[in-house]
Amino acid sequence: MKLIRYGAIIRVLGVLLCIVALSMILCLPLSLYYQTGHLHNFISSILICLLGGGLLLFAARNMDLTVNKREGYLIVVLAWLTLWVSCALPYYISGEIGSITDIFFETMSGLTTTGATIINDIEALPRDILFWRSFTQWLGGMGIIVLTVALLPLLGIGGIELFVAEAPGPTSEKLHPRIKDTAKALWFIYLGFTLLLWFLLWWNGMDWFDGINHALTTMATGGFSTKNASIAYYSPQIQYITAVFMLLAGVNYSLHYLALRGKFKTVFKSDELRSYFYMVSVLTLIITVAVFQVTDITIEKAFRDSLFQIASIITTTGFVTADYTSWDPSITAVFFLLLFMGACAGSTAGGIKMIRHTVLFKNSILEFKRLLHPRAMIRLKLNGRIVPPRVLTHILVFFLLYIGTFIFGTIIVIIAGEDLLTAAGAVATSISNVGPGIGEVGPVNNFATMNGFTKWFLSLIMLIGRLELFTVFIIFTPYFWKNS
Repeated sequence: MKLIRYGAIIRVLGVLLCIVALSMILCLPLSLYYQTGHLHNFISSILICLLGGGLLLFAARNMDLTVNKREGYLIVVLAWLTLWVSCALPYYISGEIGSITDIFFETMSGLTTTGATIINDIEALPRDILFWRSFTQWLGGMGIIVLTVALLPLLGIGGIELFVAEAPGPTSEKLHPRIKDTAKALWFIYLGFTLLLWFLLWWNGMDWFDGINHALTTMATGGFSTKNASIAYYSPQIQYITAVFMLLAGVNYSLHYLALRGKFKTVFKSDELRSYFYMVSVLTLIITVAVFQVTDITIEKAFRDSLFQIASIITTTGFVTADYTSWDPSITAVFFLLLFMGACAGSTAGGIKMIRHTVLFKNSILEFKRLLHPRAMIRLKLNGRIVPPRVLTHILVFFLLYIGTFIFGTIIVIIAGEDLLTAAGAVATSISNVGPGIGEVGPVNNFATMNGFTKWFLSLIMLIGRLELFTVFIIFTPYFWKNS
């Protein structure tokens, strides 16, 4: 018996290439309507993806399609690398982004919904390229693998292992008995929110093209914008709407599903959800007061900018309405810490995730109680249920890996030539998939001036963070490859 069954891997990669090709078709009407001159470039990219996908599907036609955990993790990592290459084709063939390094950095930033960019003049890009840039974030937002899982039964492949490896967060709560129905439910909610936001943005004065782009990247918690000034370009109404939908995008999609079915009691019992909104509310109040004191803006603008930037950073979206690094050093320090926070598990946000912070905080408090009552059986509970020791161990190891990766990455970027503040900000924002950081990669700057090595390294950090460390690191362990 083979250790790794490559049939399923090859077939899934083939399906993904076909999905990318179909996605690129959406850019063709824009190329024709705006006369960008890139119609043939997108057609070439589509044909390349279809040819590659067709060859892979043909090669896997008689192979074993069984998927276990090993294949699941390997498929996810290889799928993202495949997407990285295929989604970069329109940039490469069109020549709109100069170097290979910049092309792959921008593509990885899009797919991982990081939102970091090397483009100095976004508004100069043709509209079909801008749309593709936004659409890659939308695909990566929920995880294109989840979409593929909904199609796998048609190919004769079971998908539960893929969903566990890809779905954001420490747990993947099934909404339906069948994983295919779960994936479909998540995507219908995701699509519904995107269309609703598009309508609201258009209704409040944003043109239809900018509206669809910002709807795509808001629900993906990605942060790519069609304007150099990001959301600061638009009216206060649009800023408030965007802030609300960023916060909604940071909520566990399982809770959205339960809310749509009227199960509000279950939704409000979520410890993670309460922690999430409590933190946003308290921080918004504190930062609003602080900003009002250190600037000469009105209290309404101080509140709006504070709410927006907190929502943007904590949900790892990365949109900008104000330069939070210019307010006060203490406020900058708060936003730096928020880079590691993350919203809810099961959302499109990156970061450590609120559920892990909640579990760690509750366990720390209980540890004092255990010290006073060493013989008592004091169990950690979340949502009224006991948290198994294995889950707690998993979360503690995740924290260690996360902080260790951040420290190691910061050292590497410093060695590559960046100052400490910029290196820490760049690595923190990359591993948490936020976008803006601090230092030379703050809200009003980008990553264009960094050297080639640093861009490739940060692209890898983005992928590791998007797949929540374990999915990538596990394939480099000897246990993964042992036949046992």
